[in-house]
Amino acid sequence: MSSEVFLALLVYAFVTSITPGPNNFMLLASGVNFGFARTIPHMLGIGSGFLTLLMGVGFGLGAVLTAFPALHTGLKIAGGAYLLYLAWKIGTSRSLGKDGEAKARPMTFLEAAAFQWVNPKAWVMAITAMAVYTNPERPFLSVLLISVAFAVVNVPSVSSWAGFGMALRGFLADPARLKWFNIAMGVLLAATLWPMLK
Repeated sequence: MSSEVFLALLVYAFVTSITPGPNNFMLLASGVNFGFARTIPHMLGIGSGFLTLLMGVGFGLGAVLTAFPALHTGLKIAGGAYLLYLAWKIGTSRSLGKDGEAKARPMTFLEAAAFQWVNPKAWVMAITAMAVYTNPERPFLSVLLISVAFAVVNVPSVSSWAGFGMALRGFLADPARLKWFNIAMGVLLAATLWPMLK
């Protein structure tokens, strides 16, 4: 992979990672409701889960889904149902999570990592990256370089959304503002399903 192609890949990885989508809406809401530090496992889970998804697609999982459309449809349905459940949880949250509070909690590392496997945007990003940037003459190296590119841009991208949420925390300490913010985040998260339904 030439330096120009790798630079183009980095730009693609950054743009797709920083733009709104299920992960980023959830991180924004988590930053508001739980703060930056408690959202770190969620952020790390996104990066790790997406990395395993990317490598899975790069090493043949995408071909399996193409060969078995029913499996792909099942994955979309499961992902959509889980996304709606998460949207409901965010939309009905009414108080800022405190460190010792057991009822409300941020998404764990494993939950965030597993979510990548049913996240429609993550699948589109992974399949597109592998289709566009893989060199058929050096597939193994290509998959590794694509994975490195996404790993490099992931941390600053997800951190910015959680950080923005943390910055809004004081403003949204008012229960009425927090209620409407969480409802808006729940609706926006549910709306990310629209491209998948087309």
